[in-house]
Amino acid sequence: MDPCPFVRLIIESLALKLPLTATKSASHGIHPSSTPCYAKLKLKNFPTQTTILPLSPNSDTQSPPESAASVTGFHLDAAALRRLSAKPITLTVSVFTGRMGGRACGVTSGKLMGSVQVSVDLSGTHSKGRVFQNGWMKLGATAMAEKDKPVAMLHIAVRAQPDPRFVFQFGGEPECSPVVFQIQGNIRQPVFSCKFSADRNNRSRSLPTDFNLNNRGWMRTFSGERDRTGRERKGWMIIIYDLSGSAVAAASMITPFVPSPGSDRVSRSNAGAWLILRPNGACVSSWKHWGRLQAWRERGPVDGLGYKFELVTDTGLTSTIPIAEGTMSMKKGGQFCIDNTVKDTALSTNSPIRGFVMVSNVEGEGKISTPMVQVGVQHVTCMADAALFIALSAAIDLSMDACRLFSQKLRKELCHDDQESYF
Repeated sequence: MDPCPFVRLIIESLALKLPLTATKSASHGIHPSSTPCYAKLKLKNFPTQTTILPLSPNSDTQSPPESAASVTGFHLDAAALRRLSAKPITLTVSVFTGRMGGRACGVTSGKLMGSVQVSVDLSGTHSKGRVFQNGWMKLGATAMAEKDKPVAMLHIAVRAQPDPRFVFQFGGEPECSPVVFQIQGNIRQPVFSCKFSADRNNRSRSLPTDFNLNNRGWMRTFSGERDRTGRERKGWMIIIYDLSGSAVAAASMITPFVPSPGSDRVSRSNAGAWLILRPNGACVSSWKHWGRLQAWRERGPVDGLGYKFELVTDTGLTSTIPIAEGTMSMKKGGQFCIDNTVKDTALSTNSPIRGFVMVSNVEGEGKISTPMVQVGVQHVTCMADAALFIALSAAIDLSMDACRLFSQKLRKELCHDDQESYF
């Protein structure tokens, strides 16, 4: 398998130094110790990114700030690199005072202080890293400061780093048992096939040989009200096969998705769960756990799919390592991402994961979804490794359906024989 060239444009070490004033500045209405500041980062053809800026009290402009912020950065695939490598491009960082986002009386809540521009030349960065800026810069147009008067300073580090990835795409929706292709430019090569089933008996057949039903209550009983037809979604399983027909990974729903009492939604306290499995040695009928994915439907201002993914250690399900946690819109979908270079992700500080791991796109509920999956090359030593991320991607995609309101019906591929579908 040959990876696709990717480059990550990293923006980090962001901090702001304001001129010392005894009172609030009449021109800005700001004071270094009391007013929040934030920055917007713009790069042509990419979504704007925003971050809170910490204030640096140190007047030394030769030293890095004591505290700093970072942003997600910009991920450039082969097409973007071809488009942007012909000539240098400009990264613009604009600094605002006030609270981030929102509008008041039709006017944006932040007030522009000034901006800096960093020239970025991406040619050759797919094979070798490059630093474009690392240090303090004067914040331009800071209320047209008079000559020789102190001006605000922004500390910023900008660098490009090669980030090659394997790219895969499902040839259809995961519940339709599609082929999975590896994407290399305009070439689509089949590398895996999927088999989805919604058999209620999958639960017992797919468990690892060392799985203990009493481990931390990971599996709930299926008796009483929760076992009523139409009030639970359970038994879903998708197996990933290589081109020889050997099973190389699987995602099995081990905890059913059921509505919380008195509602028609899966809550966080009542989350459903998947095991991500790999073959246990040469025995194709036995599985070993690799990861666990929980999913639920968030309440609040945004109707979202909440998720948490953990790696399972060799000691079993009683010992797990949190890897990713977040929420994506049920209506619009989003991205499931494992990347501990993003400072505000919910990754464990003791995580064995390094750098970018994977990202998979998820469509909103009711929409046709053929997930595109990117996996960092450092996490793939063989095809079976890649298959685990394919299975995980399928599980998060299927969770979008599993977390549909129970007042809504599912498509026929997701239903047992005794359940109604909306097709």
